[in-house]
Amino acid sequence: MRTSSARRPRPGRTGYDERGPRWAPPGQRHTKRLATWLVAALTCLGLSIVPTVEPPAAASTGATSSGATVWLCRPGTKDDPCAFSLTSTAVLASGAMSVHRYQAEATASRFDCFYVYPTVSLEPQANSDLTVQQTEIDAAFAQASRFSQVCRVWAPMYKQVTVEGLDHPGSLAAAVAADVTAYLSIKGGFEDYLDRYNDGRPFIVIGHSQGAAMLILLLSHLVDKDPALRSRLVAALLMGGNVEVRNGAETGGSFADIPVCTSTGEAGCVIAYSSFPGTPPAASVFGRPGQGVSLQSDQLETTGVQVVCVNPAAISGGGADLDPFFPAEARVATPWVEYPGLYRAQCEHADGATWLQVTKATGSSDQRPVVAESLGPDWGYHLADVNLALGNLVPDVAAAEATWLKRHGDH
Repeated sequence: MRTSSARRPRPGRTGYDERGPRWAPPGQRHTKRLATWLVAALTCLGLSIVPTVEPPAAASTGATSSGATVWLCRPGTKDDPCAFSLTSTAVLASGAMSVHRYQAEATASRFDCFYVYPTVSLEPQANSDLTVQQTEIDAAFAQASRFSQVCRVWAPMYKQVTVEGLDHPGSLAAAVAADVTAYLSIKGGFEDYLDRYNDGRPFIVIGHSQGAAMLILLLSHLVDKDPALRSRLVAALLMGGNVEVRNGAETGGSFADIPVCTSTGEAGCVIAYSSFPGTPPAASVFGRPGQGVSLQSDQLETTGVQVVCVNPAAISGGGADLDPFFPAEARVATPWVEYPGLYRAQCEHADGATWLQVTKATGSSDQRPVVAESLGPDWGYHLADVNLALGNLVPDVAAAEATWLKRHGDH
């Protein structure tokens, strides 16, 4: 699929430029609970507060719109970054390269994926507008487009809290207002998707960082409490968002009835993790309950709960090799580069933290590039959470879809 230069993902980017916003330490934003109470109250009343916007000009962004929703990715539209070429170059430890081409499976059209991108907006205000910019395009390509093998990918623009809004939140009231604005915006996009396009189809939700935090709120308020809608949830992939459960349980933290996945092919459950090279520091933004990104989804408890880790390469537990895919570097001619056997991962829990331990699986003779804690130890490998395991996550979704079809019949 060819794209215009206005919407072509930039080669060699990991998908976004999250520059290290400083979330408030635990205990400083307890009135944030008011935000969730407000959202819950609005949901119970059946109200949907979505601002009316003028869609950006198609000539400048290529975006499409429906009602108040501006779509970053919408199946069948021109220059959709979630339907970009999947051709990759596999680079082995020896330096040998081979080109691989991927196509959608026959079952892909039976399922939808609803993707929410992470913190990408560099706009100067607390909440972004709905103009599709290169940062959103890059994120959708890097994180969501490979899922087009197993589903039709939908991704609305939303008024996310910008890097500036997270880095300099101002007053507590302003921080709460920014989070509520972001949530109501993505809630409106999801409701528009359900009302206009879903047509009763089974769906998967995918989000990272702020995108995962928004989906935690959305699933908690709209899906977890609705048995009919919950029955159509095939899987929830929520990376870098601090999904939480009661200690030793599969539910009871973020969700009452949506469980954590415990076996390959399990449907209706959550895969979640944050990747680190070792134990997350005490002030870590991820992997520790009640702090960091947990605050953005109003998860304030620090005792009796733990952050979820499901190894996407070994859902039933233990260690396994990751299958990383990254937007291509300059030395290969394909849109993607794959590094088979470069990393191994295993979920760990220690010192009150839970994380996906990612280690290099090969020796010093392997000169392939490796990820780094580019934002510091408190962030771990956050920027690469999705891409480190993209080649595992897509088959995980395919396996869950197969189980869903067996359970519910051909859709």
